[in-house]
Amino acid sequence: MFAGDNPLQVWGPEHLRLAVDAARVALWSWNLDDDRFAMDRRGFDLWGLPWSEVVSFEQLSAHIHPADRDRVRAGFTATRSVAGSYEIDFRILLGADIRWISARGQGADAGVVDRAMFGVFLDVTGRKQAEEGSELLAGEMSHRVKNLLAIAAGLTEFTSRSSSSIEDMTRQLTQRLTSLGRAHDLVRPLPGEQGKAALLGDLLAILLSPYEDTAAFSGRLRVAVPRMGVGERAATTLAMVIHELATNSVKHGALSSPEGILDVSGRTEGDEVQLVWAETGGPEIVGVPVMQGFGSRMIVRSVATQFGGGLAYDWQPSGLVATLTMRKDRLQC
Repeated sequence: MFAGDNPLQVWGPEHLRLAVDAARVALWSWNLDDDRFAMDRRGFDLWGLPWSEVVSFEQLSAHIHPADRDRVRAGFTATRSVAGSYEIDFRILLGADIRWISARGQGADAGVVDRAMFGVFLDVTGRKQAEEGSELLAGEMSHRVKNLLAIAAGLTEFTSRSSSSIEDMTRQLTQRLTSLGRAHDLVRPLPGEQGKAALLGDLLAILLSPYEDTAAFSGRLRVAVPRMGVGERAATTLAMVIHELATNSVKHGALSSPEGILDVSGRTEGDEVQLVWAETGGPEIVGVPVMQGFGSRMIVRSVATQFGGGLAYDWQPSGLVATLTMRKDRLQC
């Protein structure tokens, strides 16, 4: 198909179009005098606009995410005085959906023909979602490590209060840390053990057993929930919620006090399951704590996504009462 040292010399417009289509690139030109854009059909499809000969910058701007609009305008204007290639990533709105677009071109009026600047649009939504997912995962992993360290510190502190000797403290602390490992294995099973559902009561017993002072549920912790299965994915999300609540309780709530009591109860109402986490006997609560940390935001989002429900906090002077609402069908997934 190609001949000579430079095969591009035999390319025609149809070959360039095939290459552009294969790369899923949208072409645009920007008239520097009247501020109008011309795009190929892929460009209009990318922006979710009907085909027309030209479109103004303001018409395109109306579809840019409000948080990115001023930055994009400033970025395009700045390209005229900055030499070299440029790339601007921004979001556009297509109804309720958000799409990421990357605009690329040459700055300092390089390649301007008849007062028109040329460039391409690329749909980079997949890449941006992957980046956001990686950032969320890194944040979640960091938060979980901090939680485990906080839990270990809290367990060590109140184990020391109930121990009569170093040997007794070592034994109790080892048992509690082992219980944390059992809870992790339950919600993150080994290869070949996936897909096994756990009973809700058993799951809560294992997740909370590290915080019991003597034997499991001898009085400090009380659990009374309906008998029902919990799927593997739901168990992971539920464990995140319980660990977050327990971490906060170990730091500031009932589990930080020798007299503190935690009561976890459950009930079903129609298609929903409610778990009520009630603390008493801990430090008196004065005012409503601000729940804006990464962990708090993460579990609220996880509960809404996984369970189709919500998590409500009631900060009573005697202790926190948190109500977790979940759909029955989601709990078994």
